[in-house]
Amino acid sequence: MRWASTLSRQPRAAAAFDEASSALEQQLERTPPDLLLAFVSPDHASDYEHIAAQAARRFERALLVGCTAGGVIGGAQEAEEGPGLSLTAGVLPGAVLSGFRVDSDSSLHPVAGAQGRPDRAGAAPRRGPKLLLLADPFTLDVPGFIEEIDGAYPGAPKFGGLASGGQGPMENRLFIGDEVLRTGGVGVVFSGDVAVDTLIAQGCRPIGTPMLVTRCQQSLLQELDGRPAMLVLSELYHSLGPRDRELMQQSVFLGLELRSEEVEYEPSELLVRNVLGADERTGALAVGAELRPMTVAQFMLRDAHSAEEDLRRMLVRHRHASPDRPAGALLFSCVGRGAGLFGCADHDTSLFEEQLGPAPLGGFFCNGEIGPVGGTTFLHGYTSAFAIFREARGGAETGETGERG
Repeated sequence: MRWASTLSRQPRAAAAFDEASSALEQQLERTPPDLLLAFVSPDHASDYEHIAAQAARRFERALLVGCTAGGVIGGAQEAEEGPGLSLTAGVLPGAVLSGFRVDSDSSLHPVAGAQGRPDRAGAAPRRGPKLLLLADPFTLDVPGFIEEIDGAYPGAPKFGGLASGGQGPMENRLFIGDEVLRTGGVGVVFSGDVAVDTLIAQGCRPIGTPMLVTRCQQSLLQELDGRPAMLVLSELYHSLGPRDRELMQQSVFLGLELRSEEVEYEPSELLVRNVLGADERTGALAVGAELRPMTVAQFMLRDAHSAEEDLRRMLVRHRHASPDRPAGALLFSCVGRGAGLFGCADHDTSLFEEQLGPAPLGGFFCNGEIGPVGGTTFLHGYTSAFAIFREARGGAETGETGERG
């Protein structure tokens, strides 16, 4: 298995593709890739179809998958502003790639795989499936589709993100095979001799103590530990220092423990969801998640320091769990992270290299990130979601969830 990743900041699309492709071929030592991932900034909007055509001619063996992006990541560098074109490629002997596209009504269609093999997406792969999904946030019910695909592939790691750069319906593009789409979603089912570990850094830290959801109705949190949720939140606010009180006014979240069988858990294992509003009359809080009674919940805050420490902790845990250096990796990072949050460029990619060593790393800044928490796949926000590729170790990889933390 071999991966490569490159980035071009050339203002002309043809020159950008040629520069990125030449660097990619050099890294791969002219070995034709089986998979080509392309992420393209809106600066090249007039040339999206031309880029796909160039890819088909130059990398005729590869399955092309990609989308438009408000910021691109390639060669472990983050290009958040101005023209950017990222290419990441994989030479994957022993792997089977099944491409698919998703219509706006969530119907799924197979697309020819690597080397033109018409592998049918949705059919049970021979070994341990892993799924990449890219989608347009304006034209696909992404949470609904994720729930559907989770049911079809239980336990399989799923990762990806929502196209960005477009400001409304029909402005984003999705690449799959030789098609350039304006709606729906695209993706790849990986099976065979490839392993994928997913790492989800939600960027929050807990405040207060864990509690039980003792009364709720759908996404309405009514009571925590038998007390009105709004009262609990108010008391917590007054117990905090000035800095956390300021953060709480603009970025308070609720973490939910989804694995009811677990006695102990790490804060990073909680599913983080927004607190959307409060009803002073009833004392209830509106939360961006479907709630269940007797779920463990804890309030959380997000800032640059918390986001950095959360990602560092997740990367360290992954290094200890899987000491092999990654063959390659993809990063799906929220458009709300990057230099706007951390005050410097290449923050998450630099931290990745610091903890896991240099590896071909590509991806893009998303309008929403896809990845598992507690064994279930979710659409996240303000998150960095990594997919880390390595060679499978015989039959031991079969059925692996790929989730680390």
